Amino acid sequence: MPAAVRGESRAPAKPRAKTPANSKSASRARKPGASYSPAKLGAARGVGLSPWHALVAAAGVVTIALTVTMATGHRGERLGASAGSAVGGLFGFKLKAIHVEGASQMATPDILRAAGVYRDEPVLGMDLEAIRQRVEAVGWVKEARVVRLLPDTLVLAVVERRQLAVWQNGGRSHVIDETGAVIPEADPGRFPTLPLIVGAGANEAASAILPEVAARPRLAERTEALVRVDGRRWDLRMKDGSLVQLPAVDEGAALIQLEQLDQRSRILELGFERIDLRDPTVVAVRPRDGVLPGQLVANGA
Repeated sequence: MPAAVRGESRAPAKPRAKTPANSKSASRARKPGASYSPAKLGAARGVGLSPWHALVAAAGVVTIALTVTMATGHRGERLGASAGSAVGGLFGFKLKAIHVEGASQMATPDILRAAGVYRDEPVLGMDLEAIRQRVEAVGWVKEARVVRLLPDTLVLAVVERRQLAVWQNGGRSHVIDETGAVIPEADPGRFPTLPLIVGAGANEAASAILPEVAARPRLAERTEALVRVDGRRWDLRMKDGSLVQLPAVDEGAALIQLEQLDQRSRILELGFERIDLRDPTVVAVRPRDGVLPGQLVANGA
């Protein structure tokens, strides 16, 4: 076939038939978020949101989730908290009530201050782990759990440290727990019924001797303080001014010996200046007005 001569006109192209526009497709393309199913929109209506606002909220949550996924370290935690605040604000979940469980009346104000949460703060935006750590830093608290109850409540469930004694050392007084740790927030003046222990190291050794004394009511009610001597043994300072000297080892056996002697002779009522139990074979006493260095009262028989 001969080549076309320049300038010669070409045959006109046949027009292509256009596919009729689908009115339903066009309608979906014009409506924002039309790809979401009717079931999702129905669920949105069930919580009182219009379909448009539900779609905006869903898109926002997805965006935040992707951002947190790409984040690392503490930055991710901060973004997660921000996401919770945004969603909590959208749904109106704001803090209205805080319940403290397991704490005494004296400990509760310190726990609330340490929690650091405020009325109308978004509930979903709260960092529960950070709140727990702040609460457990309070001296009253042994351990804590933080529970979020939607729509508007936070529960601080704590296990409070048991107050064991008032410890006096170096001219200062502290309340200690069963491990000997000081509870800084506790005012010793508000615990008049706790036993008094005195001296360096008394706080660490108190948990062993105090139950032994408490198990003997006649001795306990007459004891004013337990004094730690040389970091190795105890003296019991009695309310009448007398002193009961305990051995460095096997204090329980010495107290049993004293209890048996008191049952027979009411030795705790006789007003001796000193009752010496350091020798397990004898009990030596010093009368208040006596001049002798010691007097044998009983040999344990």
